[in-house]
Amino acid sequence: MTNDHTQEAELEMAEAVEKLALRLTTIRTGKASPALLDSVRVEYYGTMTPLKQLANVGAPEPRLLTIAPFDRSVLRDIEKSIRAADLGLNPNSDGVLIRVPIPELTEDRRRDLSKTVREYGEQGKIAVRKARQQVNDQIKKDDDLTEDEQHDSRDEIQKLTDRFCDEIDTIIKRKEAEIMEI
Repeated sequence: MTNDHTQEAELEMAEAVEKLALRLTTIRTGKASPALLDSVRVEYYGTMTPLKQLANVGAPEPRLLTIAPFDRSVLRDIEKSIRAADLGLNPNSDGVLIRVPIPELTEDRRRDLSKTVREYGEQGKIAVRKARQQVNDQIKKDDDLTEDEQHDSRDEIQKLTDRFCDEIDTIIKRKEAEIMEI
């Protein structure tokens, strides 16, 4: 029974780490990455649609993104949505293709982004700890386990929690280094 609890905790904690990693891809580091625009939604026939469903997004140069809409009628809406996404980007259109130059990050902007990354990391750790708490509560309620088994299970869950929190710290340090790199 304790193995079930451990597996459940591990799945929830791994999901929290995956969500964090996915969320961090939307933070601009000064290098062009199509993932930067993953959070952009465009109004398309009355529905908010992810940009990647309306256009091909590429990074032909280290500091340039290009967006080739499948339907040219949404060109203006795509530009407007990118500006509204508050990513600090200024798209330019030539009527066929949208070019999005990636500006250099200022020192202040780097610090702000680094702070945001740390906040996201803390939210990830909170999700991991919440998973730990839920599983520990289930272990307490499990009448099939002896006190020793419950204690061993809680220790095992704590080791998992520590491992995933360390993994989050590593991800955050890597992302901060990427942001601070000039």
